[in-house]
Parts: sequence; C-alpha cells; structure tokens
Amino acid sequence: MSSTRGTPGAAGGRGAPEAGGEYGKPGIGHLVCGRRAKWLVLALWLVVLFLAAPLAQKLTDAQDNNAASWLPGSAESTQVLEISEDFRPEQIPAIVVYTRESGLTAADRERITEDAARLRRLSGHGIRGAETRGPVYDRETDPRAAQILVPITMDEQGWQRIAPAVDSLRDEAGRSDGGLAVHITGPGGTSADFAEAFEGIDSTLLFAAMGVVVVMLLFTYRSPTLLLVPLLSVICALFTAQALIYLLAEHTGLTVNGQSAGILTVLVFGAGTDYALLLVARYREELRRHEDRHRAMAQALHRAGPAVLASGATVVLSMLVLLVAEMNSTSGLGPVAAVGVAVALLAMMSLCPALLVVFGRWIFWPVIPRHGSPDPTERGVWARMGRRIARGPRMVWGVTAAVLVVCSLGLVQLRAEGIGNADAFTGKPDSIVGQEISARYFPAGSGDPLVVVGDRARAGELRRAVSTTEGVVPGSPGLPPGSRPYVGDMVLFEATMTAPADSEAAKETVERVRDAVHAVPDAQVGGGTAALLDMDRATTHDNLVIIPLVLLVVLLILCALLRALIAPLLLIGTVILSFAAALGLSALAFRYVFDYAGESTDFPLFVFVFLVALGIDYNIFLTTRIREEAGLRGTRRGVVTGLATTGTVITSAGLVLAGTFAALGTLPMVAFAEIGFAVALGVLLDTFIVRSVLVTSLFLDVGPRVWWPHRLAREDGAGAAHEAEA
Repeated sequence: MSSTRGTPGAAGGRGAPEAGGEYGKPGIGHLVCGRRAKWLVLALWLVVLFLAAPLAQKLTDAQDNNAASWLPGSAESTQVLEISEDFRPEQIPAIVVYTRESGLTAADRERITEDAARLRRLSGHGIRGAETRGPVYDRETDPRAAQILVPITMDEQGWQRIAPAVDSLRDEAGRSDGGLAVHITGPGGTSADFAEAFEGIDSTLLFAAMGVVVVMLLFTYRSPTLLLVPLLSVICALFTAQALIYLLAEHTGLTVNGQSAGILTVLVFGAGTDYALLLVARYREELRRHEDRHRAMAQALHRAGPAVLASGATVVLSMLVLLVAEMNSTSGLGPVAAVGVAVALLAMMSLCPALLVVFGRWIFWPVIPRHGSPDPTERGVWARMGRRIARGPRMVWGVTAAVLVVCSLGLVQLRAEGIGNADAFTGKPDSIVGQEISARYFPAGSGDPLVVVGDRARAGELRRAVSTTEGVVPGSPGLPPGSRPYVGDMVLFEATMTAPADSEAAKETVERVRDAVHAVPDAQVGGGTAALLDMDRATTHDNLVIIPLVLLVVLLILCALLRALIAPLLLIGTVILSFAAALGLSALAFRYVFDYAGESTDFPLFVFVFLVALGIDYNIFLTTRIREEAGLRGTRRGVVTGLATTGTVITSAGLVLAGTFAALGTLPMVAFAEIGFAVALGVLLDTFIVRSVLVTSLFLDVGPRVWWPHRLAREDGAGAAHEAEA
C-alpha cells in the first residue's frame, strides 16, 4: 500500500482500481452492489418478503407457552406432568375468592352458592365447570372468606384461551360490590394475567424498538432520508426471520414461546441496526475517496465485511451454545436467536448495501459526503480522546479497571433465586391481590398442590409418607376431581402445602416429600412448586456450563479474526469485567431504585450471553480497524486512528442496542424489565467506558506485543502492511 493512501483517487491509494476486481480489492462486493447486481438483490428480497410476510404473522399461533415448553426435559416434575396426562387432561385450577373483613353475611353466602351453581354449568375455553369444587369456607362459624375452585384444561390451546376462560369466570362470579371483595387467583388466574401480559408482545416490542431505532438514527445521521435504508432492511430481516422460525416450529419441533419471540424482535432490531451503522460509516468514508459509489460500496464491504461477519458469527454461535441448556425455554431460545441474527446479518450485507447504492449519495442529505472532501474523524472528539489517553495509558486503564471493580461489588446485592408470582409483575394484577387475600384465610398452598405418582399397590404407604411430612396439610392427600383413580399399576394423588406454592419454604417441603417417597419404587413428586425447584437446579447447571462455553467460542473467533493471542485474552478480560460491573450496578438499582424483590434464576445467564455476544461486537469493530491501521502506521498510531474512525459509529450503535433492549421495559413483567435494564446498562458501559477507554489504553500500553504471536508484533508499522491486509 502506497503512502498516498489518504489522497482520493491517487495511484496506488485506496481510491485506485486494483487488479482483481472492477471496484477495487478482490472480493464479492460486486455481487451485491454491482450496476446490475444491485437490482437483482432488491428483486430477490422483494420475493422473500412477499413469501415471508404471511408466515411471519403466524408465529404467534405457533408459540408453545405450556409448562413443558419451559421445564427441563429430564426433570422429575416434567415426568410427573407427562404421567398425569394419562389420569386426566392437563389442567390448572382458577380460584374465585370471596372475602368480607367483618364476616360474610347471609346474602353473601347465598350469592356465593348461586355463583358456584352457575360456574358448574360453564363450559367452553377449556373450563371444566362440572368438576368445580366449593364453596369452601375458612371456618364453619362466622366465615370471613370463601373460595371456589374451577379446573381449566391446559392442552395445546390452553395458553391462548386461559385469559378468555378467566374472563368467563369473572362474568359469572361478578365483581366486588357492597363490601364483598371478589378476586380470581390460583394458577389459572395468574396464568391468565401472564397471558395478557404476553398478548401483543410482538407488536409492543416491534413499535417500541422501531421508535428507538428511528430516534437514534436521526440523532446519528441527522438525515431524515438515510435512516429509511437501515429501517427498511431490519424490518425485512425481522419478517424473514419470523417466517423461518415459524416453519421450523411447525416442521422440526422447534419450541418457540413468548420469551423467545420477544427477544427475537429486540435482537434483530438491535444487532441488525448495529451492522448497518458500521457499514454505512465505512461507506461514507469510501465515498470521500471514490467518485463511483459502486466502487465505494465494494471497498466498504471489503474493509468492514470481515468485522461484521465476525461479529455476526460470534452472536450466532453464542446463541447456539444455548442448545446445551437443560431448560427447554433456554435451549429453545438458542436457535430462535441464532436464526434472527443470521438473517439480520444477511440483510445488512446484501439488502442494505444494494439500497444505499440504488439511492446514491443524495440519501445522506443534508450532509452529503463529496468525493475528495476531508474525513472529519481525524479531528473529532474521539481523535482528541485517543491522543489524551496515549499520554499515560497505564494510569488510564488502571483507574478505569478499578472503577469497574468497585461497580462489581454491587453483586453482593444480587438475589437471582427466582421471582415469586406476587413479585413477577411490575404492577399488581387481580390474581396477585386475590393470592394475598386467599393466603390470609386458607392454607397458602391451596390451589397449587403437590402431585404424587407411584405404585398402585403401595398407595396407602405413599399417602402416609406425604401426609406426615412437615409442610404438608395433614389429611390433604387425595384424588383430584375428574381424575381416573388408577392407570395400570400407577396411582396419582394431590397434597396441599402450608406455605405459598412459589415460596422457598414450599420448595423445601418438596425436597422433604421427595426424600420421603423416593424410598417407594417408581414414586415421583411434581406440581407447580416442584417445577420451580427443578427449574432452579437446571438453571444452576446451565450457568456453569454455558458461560464458559460462550467465553471459549468468543475467544476462538477473536483469535481467528485477529490472528493473535494477547489481544483476544485482553478483550475477553475486559468483557468479563464489564459484565460484572453491569450486573453489580443493576443489582443496586433493582434493590434501591426500582424496589424489585429479586431476579429470576436465569437472569445472570441471559445478561451474560447478550452482553458478551453483542458487547464483543464493539471490540471487534475497534480492534479490526486498529489492526488494519497498525500495519500502515504502527500500533500506537493505529490505536488512536482506529478509535477516531470508529468512535462515533460504535457509540451510535451502542445507543441503538441499549435502546432496543430497554424496550423490554415496556412489558409489565419484572423478569423482562430486569434483563432489558441490565443489558442496556452493560452495553452503555461497554460502549463509552470499556471499549473507548479501557481497551484503547490497554492496547496503547502493551503496544505491538498485543498482536503476539503474529508477525505484526515484530514488524510494527508500514513494513507489515502486507500482513495487515492479508
């Protein structure tokens, strides 16, 4: 490469045609942005969009939000759930709770009796009215509360009809009136509130993410026309990804639930826009060096393509690591997210470049990059910051790392032990109010019992073992209404716990009951609390397995991309420190700002995967540019130039990604809000502090040795230019 690199159009410089391709460097850029190829790319994407749009709309119907789609496949509770389907259809009880603090009046009791009679006649939406139990009063004389249990079938359509079913129960039972409080709670009521929270999740997140992207792109580009290209590209990518995932769910058994569908939207918008920002920034650079926009785009794809592809591969492979998870919901998220990011990457490397070339330079209006105009990055804020860091890099990275370590101390406030139903919503829906009222007057575990299956010949022994276990209401073990008494040699019965079903005390009761009944051959314990316990154990396993695997995948990709070992190890270290700081600050915010009761058990895993897989993108963007510049200018100058040229685009990309994850906070569920907040905070930390200050100062301090064992570590500067371009 000649020293005339900075002169647009100079012979031997970047603006000159080189052997091997019409548009400069050899590559496949001309297949996307050639004079005729760009129209072919647009035509292909129009066909894809025409075919994908109808299928994308069916993804919601393909979601499986039943219990088995979330539970670990090999867990005891999952096996009990499968066995219990032989005894009765899978069902959950909705509990209608009536209460009057001063005591139920005669008129109240008459109304409750009439309501129970009407509920027994109900059907439709899976309601099993004929199996209604109750009313049951809290005490025989002067009762203050009553409850009626109505089973609701939870088959493949159960999640879709649970909310209408509970609405039907509410219509029959009526509302609170005249001092008599009426609430619908229990697993059925809570599930209905969750279903309503998930209802419209795709459209809610779509419009929230789209709004964030529009605002951020306007802020970044200051162009009302340019933002249309990334926006159109990412929408096409989302529809295509949703269509592919729908086909996989229908024909390969891929599990898609509300969680994975929601995260898909955020990932495609966030990652896709990031890739577009990097490409557009490099295209704008090349437009100043090349008069022909086709040649400029080909060169931009050649220069930025490896970094974008490496970033996309990092995210895709990191998401696929989730396949080893024991939790069905986590393992199902892996391929869903991987498909989404892969399609976004494909769209940003084909559709987005083609659209940019079709529209020409005017798409950048009002700040149009003219051929031969100076590059403003050399004198911008990031260039000045790089020069200041270069004066004392060791002091800078030492102080920065110390600050991040202090932020990490907030981890002592992290309580990722699960979120009970009462704390799962950002608000307080009717089922939670009813749950609190019911717990005052009835055994806290009523409505969500233990389910025990075992050998029919030893049914009596099983009942005695369960009934005498601490935490179980004595005499409660019995046959559920509507169930077959026996199936072959197996028996099934339920037992009520004294503690709330989603509490730690209830989980301890499950462990005691399992210890008591496992002495009986083929005896197993399931139910809602047992499922929560098994999920906690599976998530602990997933954390220990997936986190190291993701780190290994990222390290290998960085080593392959940078052809070095020291630099990737430094980058991995900064990412881990960034993750710890983000988690620590988030834990403090959840305790003392948002007043959340705790975090879900899979919260650290999801935050880690998203922060490492997506956050490493910015380090890839920066370090690949540093490596390119180091071969021409030397490592120290290359670091400053790399920061100057990528600072603005990476900052903009970080703001977009943080904003799209923050959109998860629009959902009325604490788990989503916590993940969105932590990932957004982590991305901002990574963008403004880790990447721009910590990584830059580390590379400046280590110097050329950062590329060891590559020859660039010994032949720093222009003498290694051919290696940097190889």
